[in-house]
Amino acid sequence: MNLFRPIPTTHITYARHAQGLGTFGLRPLHLPNDLALIHTWVTAPRAHFWGMQGHSPERVQAFYRDLQESEHAQGYLGLFDGKPAFLVECYDPRHDPIGEHYAVAEGDCGMHFLVAPAETPLPGFSTQVITTILAFIFEDAGTRRVVVEPDVHNRQIHPLNRRVGFVYEHEVELPEKTAHLAFCDRKAFASAVSSENPRLDPSLAADPARASGHLRPELWSRANRWLIRKAIAEFSHERLLAPEGLNVETTAIDAEGHGAYRLAAPSTAAEYRFRARRLALDHWVIDLDSLEKRVDGAPAELDAQEFILEFRRPLGIGDEMLPVYLEEVASTLFGGAYKLAGTRPNADSLVEADFQTLEAAMTEGHPVFVANNGRLGFDAVDYHAYAPEAGAPITLVWLAVHREDAHFSAIEGLDYAALLRDELGEATLADFHRRLGDRGLDPADYLLMPAHPWQWFHKLAITFAGEVARSRIVCLGYGHDRYRAQQSIRTWFNVSQPSRRYVKTALSILNMGFMRGLSPNYMRATPAINDWIKALVDTDPELTAQGFTILREEAAIGFRRDAIEPAFDRYSAYKKMLACLWRESPVRYQQDGRRLMTMAALLHVDAEERALLPRLIQASGLATGDWLDRYLRVYFRPLLHCFYAYDLVFMPHGENLILQLEDGVPVRAIMKDIAEEIGIMNTEVALPEEIARISVAVPEPLKVLSIFTDVFDCFLRFMAAILVEQGDIDQQAFWERVACCVVDYQQDHPEFAEKFARHDLFAPEFTLSCLNRLQLNDHQQMIDLADPAKNLQFAGTLANPIAAYRPNPAWAKAGEDALA
Repeated sequence: MNLFRPIPTTHITYARHAQGLGTFGLRPLHLPNDLALIHTWVTAPRAHFWGMQGHSPERVQAFYRDLQESEHAQGYLGLFDGKPAFLVECYDPRHDPIGEHYAVAEGDCGMHFLVAPAETPLPGFSTQVITTILAFIFEDAGTRRVVVEPDVHNRQIHPLNRRVGFVYEHEVELPEKTAHLAFCDRKAFASAVSSENPRLDPSLAADPARASGHLRPELWSRANRWLIRKAIAEFSHERLLAPEGLNVETTAIDAEGHGAYRLAAPSTAAEYRFRARRLALDHWVIDLDSLEKRVDGAPAELDAQEFILEFRRPLGIGDEMLPVYLEEVASTLFGGAYKLAGTRPNADSLVEADFQTLEAAMTEGHPVFVANNGRLGFDAVDYHAYAPEAGAPITLVWLAVHREDAHFSAIEGLDYAALLRDELGEATLADFHRRLGDRGLDPADYLLMPAHPWQWFHKLAITFAGEVARSRIVCLGYGHDRYRAQQSIRTWFNVSQPSRRYVKTALSILNMGFMRGLSPNYMRATPAINDWIKALVDTDPELTAQGFTILREEAAIGFRRDAIEPAFDRYSAYKKMLACLWRESPVRYQQDGRRLMTMAALLHVDAEERALLPRLIQASGLATGDWLDRYLRVYFRPLLHCFYAYDLVFMPHGENLILQLEDGVPVRAIMKDIAEEIGIMNTEVALPEEIARISVAVPEPLKVLSIFTDVFDCFLRFMAAILVEQGDIDQQAFWERVACCVVDYQQDHPEFAEKFARHDLFAPEFTLSCLNRLQLNDHQQMIDLADPAKNLQFAGTLANPIAAYRPNPAWAKAGEDALA
């Protein structure tokens, strides 16, 4: 790109998105088409520092015609959401009067900009304008530094310049003004963009109480009430606790399960009372306001940590595990209080919300796990900086890692150079290579990779200090793009350039049963696994008919310490500290009026307990049963096919799927988190050697739990409760729709009759597999990904809610004969 000789075009030549505002773009000026608008802007009284007061249209046109025809200057029209909003001039200081007042360096670029008047000013608008302009200028690989010379009396522009990284040096006398001379290089700009994150906000350090400002008594009390309700419901579901009906005549338990219950803490005088309804799959729907605690008959405060202590024996929490689990509960409460604040969007406002607004608005996390926001390792400021619900923008830290210690892998057709050009742009890539060269290092010896800022400051700079000292790892600083954390906390969405890939980074915090690192060994095979799965999905007629697809993890880098890591335990978190992967961006599926929604949103309930799902269905105009049929067809039916046709299973919970919606109706399910969370449960299937690790041995009776547990018990159970309580469908009708989806699929695929009978989805009951028991048993490594069945925790069986809808088609008899 040449800033001073752009290709003439009426299209936007550069665009950058600002979350919460919109999309900013630039294109070259077109005269005389743009003249009337520009003349109005530059001659307005508010633009007196622009120096064109009283100029005629002809004079303004002559100025910009000369500018456009020059080989050392260029004018650009800035747009906001496609409409003209600001004006930019870029120039070569060597051909400008400012060049006589300082030693012009190679790569200097001068800049002026003017923001048009707005009918309704938007907070932060001017900051995003200048940020977009600098990002655009630095897209030119020849630009090393941006120069500005604002009038000393222009009080509004100086703090704005400093905010994006300009350093003021001295005053200069120009023919028309006394000006400040200021410079901003790439590194200063990247640091300034990064400083908007709360982690780098000096005001937080100056006022540390702000980090816990949401811990107000009323929010804390409500967070404890919510979490105790969930703990009673889920621990009772897993048969760790056993509430009893309260023997009061006016609150007898009715046929549908409504009634009053009590739960007595063992060996204490504490007792919990509540009204609840028990639904299919032994799901407890507890009336939040009815929940109370009594000690010796007197009312007592609801405290989730006390609840865990009171029931630690039936929960089976050992002495070593107890303080850690209590800390995870405290962290979950910390986040719960934040998410219950009234400043967050309510369910009504989320019906038409954009993808990232929804992603940050979720209140629950995983619906099954009680301590689901542990995030041990984050401090209070980290929470505001990196938690998905905080919605704070960050810039990633970029590292150069020596090729002798690292491995790059990618999908077929994508190489390292192309990936980095896509993700960084030619100019930033050249700048990073230049920084390596300035240290006497050969860029060809290194791979560039992003890292989570927390990981760099807390782990890599210290734990990998030897590698840093020997330049096996070189920190290059921040990139320019802003990212936002997703529900899966170590995954980042590029909000500046949404078409660029998701980035997933190692993050050595303990969260919900795992240390959230990334294994370099797993990264080596990740793109190949994704290629294989993508080829399977895209060539299967059943899956393509439902629109089912995956977001490929297209490239990965892993860094090894071969001298010391072989001595570590195979599960050691120290083996998973430095790796990253790039996943396709889902925005490609937003075209043609369709929008994206995390599937976790279907279980979302706002701070006032209003569920999003019934409102979404109502807005779609469909009856609830019809909406469910559409949803189950794009989500559940593909999972059935993968299971029966290929013995292929995913981890299909809400955070791992993105729904594509049209008029509020799901038309496609997009699966992500592929390589670490899929399995082929038939070990006789011949797989390419490089992806053989996805073959997992699972005992035959447990295979069907990939449907019963992961879909029925861990997702549809909660969805049914929301629609029964706040929608217009009863539980029998809900599960009948699920059964119909199964029947329709089986009738369309009689070739799998033997497997339908062997893995019977209409069996009267199925084994209850307990996730909280897993976490309580081992909070750092709940399961072995290479042998996921080994650590499963069971607690009897659950009545199958679709058993009553068993069909009797020809395939059932054929399957029974095949099994005989």
